[in-house]
Order: sequence, then C-alpha cells, then structure tokens
Amino acid sequence: MDGITVLIISNNIVLEKDIEMSADSKEKQLIKKAKMGDENSFESLILGCQGRAYNIALQYLKNEDDALDALQESFIKIFRSLKTFNGDSKFDTWVYRIVVNTCNDMLRKNNSRKNTDSIYWNDGEKEAVLEIPDSSNAPEDLYDKKEKRDHILSCLEKLNPEQKEIIILRDIHGFTYEEISEILNCSIGTVKSRINRSRLRLRETLLEQS
Repeated sequence: MDGITVLIISNNIVLEKDIEMSADSKEKQLIKKAKMGDENSFESLILGCQGRAYNIALQYLKNEDDALDALQESFIKIFRSLKTFNGDSKFDTWVYRIVVNTCNDMLRKNNSRKNTDSIYWNDGEKEAVLEIPDSSNAPEDLYDKKEKRDHILSCLEKLNPEQKEIIILRDIHGFTYEEISEILNCSIGTVKSRINRSRLRLRETLLEQS
C-alpha cells in the first residue's frame, strides 16, 4: 500500500513538473515569435498578465482612465523593448516592473503620487496582521467591514510614495521578495527593510487615526 501511495505521489510530481515545463516552453516560444514581430504571440503573452498589471496601475493612480492610459503606454514600451528581454526574470515580472515605472512617471508628471481586507507588519521578530473579519453577511457587519477597510486605505494614502509602493506590491498584490527586488531593481535586503519600515509606519498611522 505504501509503495502504491509513493508511486502515485511520484507520478503527480512528474505530471506537475511536465505541466510547468510545458507552460515555460510555450512562453519561450511566444516570446521568440513576438521578438520577430508576431503580434498574435505578443497579445497571448500580454493576456496572461494584463489583469494584474491593471490592478497594480489602479492602486497607484486611483483612477480607472489613468490606469488604462498607463497600461496602454506600458504595453507600447514592452512591445518596443521586447528584444531587450533576456529571460533573466520571469516575463510577467518584467512586465510589472515596466508598469510600476510608467505609473511612477505619470505621478511625477502630475505632481502627486487588491483593495485588501488585511495589512501586515513586522512586530519585533513576529509578523502580525491587522485583519478585517468576515464572519457575517449581516448588513451592519458588512458596513462595519467596509468602514474599517476604508480607514486602512485612507491611512495607506498618508504614507510616502516609497512606503505606499512597497505595501501595494507585497501586502496587497502578494509579490515575493524576489519579485519585488526585480520590479524595483533593488536588493532583497533592501526590499525587506523597506517592508518592515513601511508596515511600522502604517501601523503608527492607523493608531494615530483611530
């Protein structure tokens, strides 16, 4: 029985690896064709990450029209610079980096800089979480939850651009340290220290505004 179980698990692992390799191989083929000017291949690549890219732009710019403009400008930049993509990072991570840079450019020009139900911070050596519970669907509970979420997002807006940026990428969109390092072009150590400082500042702001 144990032997059969191990065999099944082993087969599942092989199957998962085959799927991952197949997807990776397909993406590489699409990138290769897109670099040669195949617009259909480029569209297929973009379709896989445009939803998350739009949500990132919307969190930065707080306006649907501006987010769409940023997305369109980003995709033009991506198409024009596709030949410079060398595969050192994942394709979608490379896309998100360009989207973030485009949003920051737009914010600078305008002289300004997943809604979430939870915000995290590092408290000493432990990671804590400020969570809005969803234990009831009663109207009064839903209203209270919305009020708390709005309060968190309002406090998030009070952070400086660098602090807000790192919270958006890590705690709202769930990027890994490695992905954020690639998106922001900084070391993983820098990412971790920025996250800790930004979570602490957000916590202080939440306490001040409570």
